[in-house]
Amino acid sequence: MSRFAISDIHGCCKTFRYMVEKELKLQKTDTLYLLGDYIDRGPDSKGVIDFILDLREDGYQVITLCGNHEDMMLDARKDPEYPEDWLYNGGVQTLKSFDTLSLEAIPEKYWTFLNELQMYVELDDYLLVHAGFDFSHDYPFDDTYSMLWIRDFEPDLKMMGGRRIVHGHTPTYLTEIAASVKKPAPDVINIDGGCVFTSRLGYLTALNLDTLELHALKNREDADTFA
Repeated sequence: MSRFAISDIHGCCKTFRYMVEKELKLQKTDTLYLLGDYIDRGPDSKGVIDFILDLREDGYQVITLCGNHEDMMLDARKDPEYPEDWLYNGGVQTLKSFDTLSLEAIPEKYWTFLNELQMYVELDDYLLVHAGFDFSHDYPFDDTYSMLWIRDFEPDLKMMGGRRIVHGHTPTYLTEIAASVKKPAPDVINIDGGCVFTSRLGYLTALNLDTLELHALKNREDADTFA
């Protein structure tokens, strides 16, 4: 029984599947926490969501958080003036993965998935979130904007209650992620290896929350086989 966290898949479905099936060898007794940004920029956003839904249907425990890109897609559906911002930030690739030019043509089950995403997860030993928390607020756990968008934040150990924060959102070099995990008692761990940004980053990372073992997988979207 293990707990794993992955963030910022960004439509890299082949890489995500390989990580889950070949690297982690996910078991039904494990729990997989996904910290948002399943969509946009990469080639197969639809495939990423389909794989998550398939895992759940097969009995795997997959907990899904909301990222800023899912939030943008939801806003694009609600506000006729908004879609251009989302399209500029990777929405074009997401629509292409659904083989459509229209948000209204996306089946309702995908909107249900997006609407049911959690903002953060509170465990006995971890706080899991997409971007982070703004601890300058009296109650940062009500500040959903920061949970989706914040880049730099100072941890408040008292508010954290002895728990570590694991987040994504800000692409980080693999060497920096590995160094932060190796610290004697890291308070904050960013696991966004910038999988979709292959020219300068290009890693999907998974963190074992029980052992702090870091799994790193180079982007495999151009791989011809799954072997």
